[in-house]
Amino acid sequence: MVPNPAVIFEEDLIIPAGVSDLDLFRRWTWEKSFPERGRIDYLAGTVEVDLSPEDLYTHGVVKTAITARLYPLIVDTSRGNLFSDSTRIVSPAAGLSAEPDVVAVLWESLRQGRIREIPGAKAEEGRFVELEGAPDLIVEIVSDSSERKDLERLPRLYAAAGIPELWLVDSRGKDLVFAIHVLKSGRYKRQPLDFEGWCDSPLLDRRVRLVRWLNDFSRWAYDLKTAARKG
Repeated sequence: MVPNPAVIFEEDLIIPAGVSDLDLFRRWTWEKSFPERGRIDYLAGTVEVDLSPEDLYTHGVVKTAITARLYPLIVDTSRGNLFSDSTRIVSPAAGLSAEPDVVAVLWESLRQGRIREIPGAKAEEGRFVELEGAPDLIVEIVSDSSERKDLERLPRLYAAAGIPELWLVDSRGKDLVFAIHVLKSGRYKRQPLDFEGWCDSPLLDRRVRLVRWLNDFSRWAYDLKTAARKG
């Protein structure tokens, strides 16, 4: 019997033998042979592969709406940078390598070393392949194919990585769920909602609310509303 054999998914996606630890998994993600399709994460000893396409109106446009509103609040104000899709974050402390839906990194966190930009194998100036440490904000949008991962496994590891703020969005059902979780004493605590559905984001220092409606083609449209905090 071959120890730690390679695993083949759908013929063209091959997980090499021996990627059972984080260092080896990271090296694999740097190689040209690493798959460009699907989402492949390393979660505390487990390689999780999701090849399901994103749903257009319960995932794709939600991500676009959130990114569009966060960009002027983080990038245009020169507070930091915003990443969406295929941005890999790594936390050796949590045994984590993942590609969240949206990632925000403040320049202050880079200056203080809470997170580092990791260059590629050629180490070209200004070229980076992943972020190591604790980003300031992560947004995950729940999918049918990764519900338990999005709601249970990833939050535990994001907390272990020390990520201060986690937004979870579930737009698959009749009721839109938007929750902001803030890290306190090593665990996430959900921010309370007021009667209008607003909750506080410490990162933005603003109140935030995600709304949706059916457009003229009976498709879901979304907007991330922000307002000054009360008091």
